[in-house]
Amino acid sequence: MRLRHHQKEVLAFLHDLRAPFDNNLAERDLRMVKGQQKISGTFRSKKGGSDFCRIRSYISTIRKNAFNVIDAIHSVFAGAPLLPSLDSS
Repeated sequence: MRLRHHQKEVLAFLHDLRAPFDNNLAERDLRMVKGQQKISGTFRSKKGGSDFCRIRSYISTIRKNAFNVIDAIHSVFAGAPLLPSLDSS
């Protein structure tokens, strides 16, 4: 009954392709780390794990702010990383 009552909201991804299939961004952010652990077993060092998480965090933030990931990575190597605005309005 509840799904029928909220059908428009539940099926929003069918009508608006920008809407995600689910709203679980945290799960998607962790999926890459779990995949890395599954493939290699673990990180070779604590610093390697920390660096991996830092890079993935930057890429995730860039995506969530609708920037081009390749351009953002290029800007990091050029010495002028893209920094998304902290303004929430």
